[in-house]
Amino acid sequence: MIKKTLLLFTSLLLSYYSQANLDSLTFKLQSPYKAIKLLDKSLKTGDPSIGRIVVNNPDSARQVYIVRIYKEILKGSGMLIDINDVPTDPEYFDSLSQDFRYALSKTTDDIYLQRKNGRWQIQPEVQKELEKMHEGLFKFGNDLFLESQSKGTILGNKLLGLQIWQWLGILTVLFLGLFIRIIFALIFEKLLMRFLEKMQKTHIGEKYIVPVAKPTAMLVVFLFVSLVYPQLTLPPMVSYYLLLVIKGIIPLYGMIVLYRLVNIIEVYLVKIVRKTESTLDDQLIPLLKKIMKVLVVVLGGLIIMDSLGIPILPLLTGLSIGGLAFALAAQDTLKNFFGSVMIFVDKPFQIGDWITTGDFDGTVEEVGFRSTRIRTFRNSVVYVPNGLLADTIVDNNGLRQFRRFKTNLSITYDTPPDRIEVFVEGLKRIVLEHPKTSKDKFEIHLNDLGTSSLSILFYIFFEAPTWSDELKFRQEVILSILRLGRHLNVNFAFPTQTVHVENLPGQTSLSPNYTWTKDELNSKLGDFFEKENAS
Repeated sequence: MIKKTLLLFTSLLLSYYSQANLDSLTFKLQSPYKAIKLLDKSLKTGDPSIGRIVVNNPDSARQVYIVRIYKEILKGSGMLIDINDVPTDPEYFDSLSQDFRYALSKTTDDIYLQRKNGRWQIQPEVQKELEKMHEGLFKFGNDLFLESQSKGTILGNKLLGLQIWQWLGILTVLFLGLFIRIIFALIFEKLLMRFLEKMQKTHIGEKYIVPVAKPTAMLVVFLFVSLVYPQLTLPPMVSYYLLLVIKGIIPLYGMIVLYRLVNIIEVYLVKIVRKTESTLDDQLIPLLKKIMKVLVVVLGGLIIMDSLGIPILPLLTGLSIGGLAFALAAQDTLKNFFGSVMIFVDKPFQIGDWITTGDFDGTVEEVGFRSTRIRTFRNSVVYVPNGLLADTIVDNNGLRQFRRFKTNLSITYDTPPDRIEVFVEGLKRIVLEHPKTSKDKFEIHLNDLGTSSLSILFYIFFEAPTWSDELKFRQEVILSILRLGRHLNVNFAFPTQTVHVENLPGQTSLSPNYTWTKDELNSKLGDFFEKENAS
C-alpha cells in the first residue's frame, strides 16, 4: 500500500513538473519578440544553448547546431535584426503568407518564426533553409576559425573588438585582393600592351583595352572579397555595412566596365558600317553609342539602388506616372525622336545628299535625335525637326542619276531654214560629244515661233553627282553653243521690239545677205567640231 502511494505521488510530481516546464517553455516563446530575444541573448553571450529552445527539434544537439549556424549567418550575411521592431503580439499574423509567422529579415522570406502549439519557433523546414544559406555563405568552410575560438588560443583574443584571427583574415583578404589587381595589371597593362606595341597598335590598347582592364580588375577584386568575407564572421553591424559597400561597389564597377565596353562595340560597328554604301549608317553609330551608354547608366543606377536596399518599385511607379505626364508635355520631342527612327529605317537620304523639303534646300550634314542639320546653298545651317521631315515630301536630288538642263535658244527670224537645220544638228553633236551627257535622253528641235524670235528647245541630261558638277557641265555646253552660233553666223535674238524699215530709197537693204549653200554650211560645221575636238 505504501509503495503504491509513493509511485502515485512520484508520478503526480513528475506530471506537475513536466506541465510546469511546458508552461514555462510556452511562456518564453509566446511571441516573436520573446523568441528572438532568446536568440539575441545567445548571440551576445556566445552560448548557443541559451536560444536552443527556439528551435523546434527533439534533438538538443541539433538545436544547438541550428542556433550556431543562425549566429554565423547573421555575421556572414550582414543580416541585422532590430529587436525593437519585432512584434510582441502573440497573435501576430502575416497578411502576405496568410499564416502566423514572422520573417527574421526583410531581404528573405525563407527564414522565419512560425507559431505552433502557442510557441513561436524555428520550424524544421526553416532549419533546412538555414543550412542551405549557411553552405552558400561559407563555401570555403569556417571550422578552423571556430576551432581557434573554442580552444582559447591567442588567435581567439580580442583586439579593438575583433579577434586576432579576424584581423589576420582581413589582412589576408587585402593582400589577395592586391595580388589579383597586380595580376590584371601585369596581363593587360604590361604583356598585352607590349604585344600591341609589336603589332604597331599601341593606340588601341591605350584607348580601349586599358580603360576597360582597370575597372574589370577592381570588379574581380570585390567579387573575391564578397566570396571570402563571410569566413571572417565579423560582428553583424560591421558585416552589414561592409556588405552594403560591396553590394554598391560591385554593380558600380560593372556599370563602368560596360560603359567603357561601348567604345569597343562602337569600333566593331564602325568596321561593319564602312562596308555599306549608305552614309546614313555613319550617323547611326554615334546615336546607338549614346543610347547604349544611357541604358547602361540607367540600368546600373537601378541595380545599385536595389542592391543598397532602396525600393525601386515606387520609383518606377512614380516614373511611369511622371513619364505619362512628360509624354503629354513633350509630344513634339517624342514625335521628332520617332521621326529620326523612321529616317534611319526608311533611309530617304544620306549624309551629303542634296535634298529639297518644303522651303528648305541644301545638303544634309547630320541626322540627330531631334533634328537634321542642312547646309543651304547660302552657306547657312538649317535645323529641320525630324518629325517634320517624316511627315513631308522629301525630294532627294542627291539620288538623281541624271540632272536635267532645259532651255530655249532664241534666234532671229531672218535665219534661213537650211542654216537652222545645220545649227540644230550641231547642237545635237555638242550633246553627243560631251563626256557627261546622256546620249539617249535629249530633245533638240526647232520648237516655237515666238513674237520676236524662233525658239529651239534644248532639253538634255547631265551625269553629274553634285550641283557643282552640273554647273560646270552647263557652262561647258553653253560656251560650245555660243561658239557654234558664232561659227555658223547664227544670230541670237534679243527679247525686244523694234520698228524695222527694210528698204529706204538710196540705202542698201538691212536684211542679211545669206549666200552659203547647205553643203557649204555642213562643211563649216565639220570645221567647227574639228576645232572643238582639237581644243
